[in-house]
Amino acid sequence: MLGSQRAAFDIPREVAYLNAASWSPLPKAVQAAGHEGVARKGQPWRWNAPDHAAQFARARAAAAALIGAAPEDVALISSVGFGVATAAKNLAVPRGSRVILLADDHSAPTLEWMQRAPEGGFVTEAVSPGADGDWTAALLAAIERPGAAPVALASISSVHWSDGGLVDLAAVQAALRREGAALLVDATHHAGILPIDVATLDPDFLIFPTYKWVLGPYGRAFLYVAKRWQQGVPLEQTSYSRKGVAAERAPYFADLSFADGAKRFDMGERDHFISLEMAAVGMEMMARWGQAPIAAHLAMLSRRIAEGVAGLPVTVPVERVRAPHVLSLGFPQGMPEGLIERLAAEDVHVAPRLGRMRISPHVYNDEADADALVAGLRRALG
Repeated sequence: MLGSQRAAFDIPREVAYLNAASWSPLPKAVQAAGHEGVARKGQPWRWNAPDHAAQFARARAAAAALIGAAPEDVALISSVGFGVATAAKNLAVPRGSRVILLADDHSAPTLEWMQRAPEGGFVTEAVSPGADGDWTAALLAAIERPGAAPVALASISSVHWSDGGLVDLAAVQAALRREGAALLVDATHHAGILPIDVATLDPDFLIFPTYKWVLGPYGRAFLYVAKRWQQGVPLEQTSYSRKGVAAERAPYFADLSFADGAKRFDMGERDHFISLEMAAVGMEMMARWGQAPIAAHLAMLSRRIAEGVAGLPVTVPVERVRAPHVLSLGFPQGMPEGLIERLAAEDVHVAPRLGRMRISPHVYNDEADADALVAGLRRALG
């Protein structure tokens, strides 16, 4: 199990920041990468084409390593929404079919399909779990429901952003394959923390940003594209998405055929070398610490909190259906007014999500942070 990495961050001892699912603090090394990038932008003549290419390759490789992908299958994009829109431009949903979503899932993997459904002649079906909070069982039942319209796609988060419910992607993918349906995964709360191997899972598209769990900046994300979709058309038309559009030589538009691999789907103005290096450094730190040791540390903290709130007027999802790093407390009588703000005033930081309290520790947290939250809840609710 990984020990607390608090020393790698600029977090005062008295602060219990348990809100990585909203924003993670930047490690000191990632901040330093940002400062160095700003200085480079101050003297751009020192940063040339070979440096650009090396930075693209470094970030692509760092993202690929977290999900078991080949770097050439990963595109540099800005957000999960950008990635979903790219997928939607290439993945035709037949009329009369269904797109499976998670109820109250984040807007990023859902709104694109909800917007397209009326004109596209298909329906979206938002799946809700039963009382046990088992998202996987609910998804499998929806996919395999007799008499329902055929399933064309499941566009889902692998960890529900608000309640921390964990989806068994392998089981869902197996069910989708039996139906001839595609799978798009929003791995925002998965990559770097939980095991995922796209070579084995074989999703059609998988996307994750850097500003939460992989300790990077805002506005950076990565899109895995299965090879069967790599002949598609990118969301934005750029020179580097083509094989022969280059300002250095004439003719300018020498070869308009698309570039090979997922890089044809790279975002426009991808040359954010300040944030790109920050993203690479954060992902490389996560890889060095290791997915399994990180998950074990976070599971320990979540378990400590869950046990600590026993006897309080809150509900806790059972461990088998929740992710180890996102713990969502329910309030059968409603969350008390001002509870989140009261905890924040005590320097304990969590998030309200859909009437629940979402607690999301990361590598910088330790037992003292967990105990501070439990003590604050006992003072407020006990």
